[in-house]
Parts: sequence; structure tokens; C-alpha cells
Amino acid sequence: MTTQPPEGSYAGLLTRPWPRAAAAVAAGALPALTFPTPSLWWLAYVALVPWLSLIRTAPGARRAALDGWLGGGGFLLAVHHWLLPSLHVFILVLAALLGLLWAPWGVLVKRLLGGSPGPARAAAALIAVPSGWLMVELARSWEYLGGPWGLFGASQWQVQPALKLASTGGIWLVSFLLVALNTAVSTVIWASRARITGLVGLVGIAAVVAGVWWWAPSPRAAGTVRIALVQPGVVNGTGSVQRRFDRQEELTRKLAGQRVDLVVWGESGVGGDLAQHPGLRDRLTALSRAVGADLLVNVDARRSDRPGIFKSSVLVGPGGPTGDRYDKMRLVPFGEYVPARSLLGWATSVGKAAGEDRIRGERPVVMRLPASPSAPEGLRIGPLVCFESAFPDMSRQLARDGAQVIVAQSSTSTFQHSWAPWQHASLAALRAAETWRPVVHSTLTGVSTVAGPQGRAVGAPLGTDRSEAAVREVPLARGTSPYVRYGDWVVLVSLAVVACTCAAEGVRLVRRNVRKPAPKRP
Repeated sequence: MTTQPPEGSYAGLLTRPWPRAAAAVAAGALPALTFPTPSLWWLAYVALVPWLSLIRTAPGARRAALDGWLGGGGFLLAVHHWLLPSLHVFILVLAALLGLLWAPWGVLVKRLLGGSPGPARAAAALIAVPSGWLMVELARSWEYLGGPWGLFGASQWQVQPALKLASTGGIWLVSFLLVALNTAVSTVIWASRARITGLVGLVGIAAVVAGVWWWAPSPRAAGTVRIALVQPGVVNGTGSVQRRFDRQEELTRKLAGQRVDLVVWGESGVGGDLAQHPGLRDRLTALSRAVGADLLVNVDARRSDRPGIFKSSVLVGPGGPTGDRYDKMRLVPFGEYVPARSLLGWATSVGKAAGEDRIRGERPVVMRLPASPSAPEGLRIGPLVCFESAFPDMSRQLARDGAQVIVAQSSTSTFQHSWAPWQHASLAALRAAETWRPVVHSTLTGVSTVAGPQGRAVGAPLGTDRSEAAVREVPLARGTSPYVRYGDWVVLVSLAVVACTCAAEGVRLVRRNVRKPAPKRP
């Protein structure tokens, strides 16, 4: 016999549809506080416990799926709330659609943690629940669904043991262990018959972290190069494109005599194709001569040799453009193109969605700078543009292709006073730790930063209130990280775990149906 909770109690309140729905949204949103700018990174170790605790009490699989859906929508809305001024009500639609990815995860949590699980079921949950979470993160990392912004493991961007984990298994290993930790804590709290299993899980997670920290390889130092970041600051109003260029030119000239190897401008720092605008080309060439270093600029304009608008990283030396050019491959949905424009084109009428789609590039590019005292063979750089720095596979490919420094050119000026600039800047540390390659993150309006080969900050970041050019002594590294060498092995293992879990559940259901007695005939 079961006793219903009193109507006025918290437990009783959560049996009612609307209060429970609100609780699911709030529980799903809680992990957003672990990302910048709140940066409550330590909260990530228990941030999923309320959500897990709610799902496990669902009366059935359908309610568990709804709790997963609502919580996923709440998480996405909280992490991306700064998109509201651009997308308006459409952000609610996107959060609701993408939140559906967590519905199967909710069913998985209910199946393994619901009721009073024994040791075997709790042990399975410690592996299967984080594996299911990774499948959700993998699915929403598809560029056409918005990309991998706000992966749970990214909350640990300033925690050195987590960055060491990232060098071994990428951001995926960090996310996996965080979800496993939350699952173990939930087991200790709620599963009275499996508390020992939960405690063993906590000890096992600590042992994995300690083992990676002590025994995983580290990069070898390979000298330094001097790289300048040029951040013009906020430039709005009439003629802003030209005035921004003038400000970048002014800041760059101040670098003369500082022995820099490379000068990096932010995204969309140049508003005209250099082949069509010889005046811009000549000014950049003169700047390169004056500073004594190549300039990596970003051109947001129609190309003269191909139709359409491209965002391109272009290298300009003392003799003019070198011919090295990278066209952005992964575009921001709605910001730079509208997916299925014939169906979703109405988004341009309710927000700041792209009026015309940008054109995608075709391949990554590694550029080689001229030889210098700090890089006798010529420094090899791999450019990324804007939110491409959120994709682990892109920086990994550049490292495999021989890039010694990864350069991300970005602009978050639309979201200047939100969490977005700091969230974006934090990704530099993760990509650097994964690849053992320093990451230079240069923006128009902040936050510009540099992360060394192990993810540690190099110098102070340039905040959103700064307009200056800063030179950083960037350490280089030799060696290939385990993540670059072996790739997304954590994802593959998680996929196998989920497949086995689904197969085992299917077998269980078949056996249950076979054992069910046939109805008696009258």
C-alpha cells in the first residue's frame, strides 16, 4: 500500500502537472550557473542532482520523458538567454525543439534510478546515464542544430585537472565524469540499497582523475612567439565599418618596434574584399611593413572571384596579401544563415536573423608565416572564425594538419553586456588543453585572451571595456596529445554503452511479455 504525499507538502506539489513542469525547467536551468560569467564551476559537481532527483520520482516513462524535455529546454534557454535580444520569441521555440533531445535521457534515468535501485542497477546507472547525456551533447553539437555551445564539461575551463582530462579524452571525457559524479551523488542520497555502490563510484571517479593527472603525458616546451591582439572596442553608428578599421589601424601602428611575429585582428575587422578595394589592401600592406610582422585580418564581404558573402581569414604581409585565405566553414544558425529559409525565413521579421545567407568555406587551412628568430622555419597557424572555436573536432584537425598556434577571430559585440563574451573566451582554454596548441582568441570588443598549450591563461584577458593592442609571449609546444591522436573515443564508448543498454532493455521487455500468462478463454 502506498501513501500519497500530503497535498500541501513539496512532494505533493510535485505531483501536480504545472508545479512539476516549473520544477523541471528550473532544475534543468541550474547548471547554467557553472558557466561564465557566474563561473560557479564547483556547482557542476552537484548541479544535476535536483534534475535527476525529480526524474527518478516520475510516475512513469512518459512523465520522465517530459521532465527530461522540460529540463533540457530550461538548460538551453538559461545557457543561451543572451540570444533573446536577437531572436526574441524564437529562442523559446528553439529551446523547446532542442530540449526534446533530453526526453530519451529522462526515460533512461527513470529506468535506472527510479524506485529503489539495487547495486546492479545503480552500477549500470553510473555508466549509462553519463553515456546517454553524451549522446544528447553529441546530437546538439551538429552545426545545423546550433553547435556545441554550453557542453557541460566546458564549465571546468579553469580547473587544471579537468583540462588534463580534456587532453586525454576531449571535452567529452570531462562531461562524462561530471554526469557520472552527479549520478553517484544522487545514488548516495536516494538509493538506500545501493549507497555503497554510489560511494564506490565516487571513489572510482576520483581515482580516474588522479590517474590522468599523474600519468597522462604532457606537452614539451618548444620556445615562444610574440603575438599581438588588436581589440578596437565598441564602434557603432554611421560609418562604423570605416571607423573601426581606422581604430584598428591606429592601434596596430603602436606595435612598431615591439618585435611581434603576428598581429591578429578580430572577426569582420575589414568590410571590403581586398581585391576590389585596393585602398584597404594598400593600408594593410603598409601596416605590415611598419610593424614588421604579418597581419591576420578577417574580411566580411562579397568576394570578387566568387558569388556570395564570405567571412574569411586573410594573411597580409609586407608585400601584400600572401594568398593564404580561410573561408569560415561552420556558420552560426540564424546569425549568418537561416536553416531551411523557405520554412523558417519568418525569423527575420521577429529578430536579427541573417537577411542573406553567408557562403561556407570548403576546407581548413594551415598558414605558414615567414621565418623569424623565434620561429626559424616559419610559424604555422590554423585560423578559426567565431563560434568555430566551440567545435573540438575543428581545432583537433588543425593540430593534426601541423598548426603550431590556433587563432580564433571573433566578435560578440551584439551581446556585449551579457555572459556571451566570457563564455566564448573560456573556450580557448579547452581547445588549447585538448590539442596542446596555444589558442589566441582575438575579438573586436572583448573578451580577447590567450591560452597556453595546457590551457593556462597567458597574460590578462582584454575585457569588454578595453580598446587596445596587447602583445603576448605565447608558449609553443611539441608532441601530440592523446585526444588529437585517438579522437573521440569517449563518444564511441558511450555510444556502445547506450546501444548495449537499449539491447538489454529490449531483451527484458521480450522476456516479460513471454512470461506473461495468456488470458483465459471463457
